[in-house]
Amino acid sequence: MRSKILAAAAVVMLITTAGCSTLERVVYRPDINQGNYLVASDVSKLHTGMTQQQVAYTLGTPMMRDPFGSNVWFYVFRREPGHEPVTQQTLTLTFDSNGTLTNIVNKPALTKN
Repeated sequence: MRSKILAAAAVVMLITTAGCSTLERVVYRPDINQGNYLVASDVSKLHTGMTQQQVAYTLGTPMMRDPFGSNVWFYVFRREPGHEPVTQQTLTLTFDSNGTLTNIVNKPALTKN
């Protein structure tokens, strides 16, 4: 009788500790979006020769500017869906000393685990 109780307790203990990983998908996790939401139609409006004011009007304020004085703007959009891998899109814009857009680098959404 005592061995049956110990076996039952061991099974219950095993189920409760293993249940955490199986129930993780059931628990609600909200989507987390951070940064500048980049719409493809807005990004396609960009072209070299635009001023910083025109770019800011089209895309909004950049997420980050190069802190070392060069005129580089970074638009970063990071999306973390509830139970999905994280994706991140980065748009890097380079301006010359006059504030004219000279280079556009659009890295598509990268998946991170």
